[in-house]
Amino acid sequence: MTFFNRLGENGERLARGASELGLRLSVMQLEQLAQYALLLQKWSAVYNLTANKSLSQIVSLHLLDSLAVVKPLLRELPSVQSVLDVGSGAGLPGVVLSITIPDVQVHCIDAVAKKAAFINQIAISLGLGNLHAHHTRVEALEGHFDLITSRAFASLTDFVTLTQKNLPEAGLWLAMKGKESGAIEAPLPSGVEVFHVEHLQVPDLDAARSIVWLKKHQP
Repeated sequence: MTFFNRLGENGERLARGASELGLRLSVMQLEQLAQYALLLQKWSAVYNLTANKSLSQIVSLHLLDSLAVVKPLLRELPSVQSVLDVGSGAGLPGVVLSITIPDVQVHCIDAVAKKAAFINQIAISLGLGNLHAHHTRVEALEGHFDLITSRAFASLTDFVTLTQKNLPEAGLWLAMKGKESGAIEAPLPSGVEVFHVEHLQVPDLDAARSIVWLKKHQP
């Protein structure tokens, strides 16, 4: 039995939701997402990686929620080659991005060792050569990334302040937020601006979601 078949009706929800989001996922990508969901459920039972431990919750609250940013990401930055997922936790959205955009190098950073270890195991188990885990604080991370994202990392101000050194002039920040109202927090660092707040409709999820897009001021 394949990993996808093991999800049962949740697998059908995953495939249907991805299609509703305008994504054409291959059989291999659906299989990888299903294997990730099963491993996340298994590891969470021991290491408490996420509070949402049922497969139904994992598919809706984690996989589909992360899949919702794939098309907006490629629209705003079509030539993206590297992504940094800050405070990645169990690999959301980083693992999902590495599966759905295989040509992009995805770097997930988390200060909690067990979470970085889980992402490393996912990269090995799913054969994701473009997925990289870093067990460190973002302040210590070097290098530049075309796009920097966060799903649950502190405040918007801290997110941008701590990663400003890692974003090139033409790069973008993608901050996943639970709702539009109050999503933009002040003050932002000098030289940084919000240029778009985008509402998301996540399939099978009756909750507000949005992306706050930020960039550096161009001289």
